[in-house]
Amino acid sequence: MSEQVLVRVTAGVMTVAFNRPEKKNALTDAMYGAVADALDRAVTDDAIRVVLFRAEGDSFCAGNDIGDFMQIAMGGGGGGNVFRVLKGLGQFPKPVVAAVKGSAVGIGTTMLLHCDLAYVADDARLSTPFVNLALAPEAASTILLPAQIGHRRAFAMFALGEVVSGRQAADWGLVNAALPAAQVDEAAAKAAAELARRAPRSLQLTKKLMRDGAALWAQMERENEAFGSQLTSPEAREAFSAFIERRPADFSRIA
Repeated sequence: MSEQVLVRVTAGVMTVAFNRPEKKNALTDAMYGAVADALDRAVTDDAIRVVLFRAEGDSFCAGNDIGDFMQIAMGGGGGGNVFRVLKGLGQFPKPVVAAVKGSAVGIGTTMLLHCDLAYVADDARLSTPFVNLALAPEAASTILLPAQIGHRRAFAMFALGEVVSGRQAADWGLVNAALPAAQVDEAAAKAAAELARRAPRSLQLTKKLMRDGAALWAQMERENEAFGSQLTSPEAREAFSAFIERRPADFSRIA
């Protein structure tokens, strides 16, 4: 599974690249496991000063793999590695940078809330359509997203599945900059390299003072409970079936 998450370390920067372009980099449980392992390594390895997330292909991340969702919804179990990633991001002590092109759906957008710097393509498409799938938000996004862009914009993204362009995301302060797609990887890599040259403890102290990791994890636990209860609900089964069958979901007969 390592070929679907590429990890390399160069000059103090660990680059974590999603590499499932044929599926728009939708994340499976095994891919989450590889990301969690990389974050665990980065925490303890003093040679790694910065983590940079990027992706191969024309999309950053299409969110969770629907097949995994369907398996859990039907009682098949699994899905534990996503929580390792969420906790890892929420409490990660070192700087995190992201380079985003194409679509960033669900976790593809909410993980950006845990990145200290983010660079996106002008025409990137950011969305958090949790209600479209009869689910609940995750990654402490119910705190972080309204704090960054305001309640009404965040609610529209969550509840209506509104898509935000890269340019809008930059205008709203959700990301650092929106650039032509061909410049995104270079801009993010340059920022990561610059951070890797800075005083590491000073950076970590600054980040710790700016973020309350314990409070974020507490919110994630509340979200996880809501998400988990919805994942096995009749609403979610209908939403997933509709997605697979390429039809509108019908919740009219669900109490």
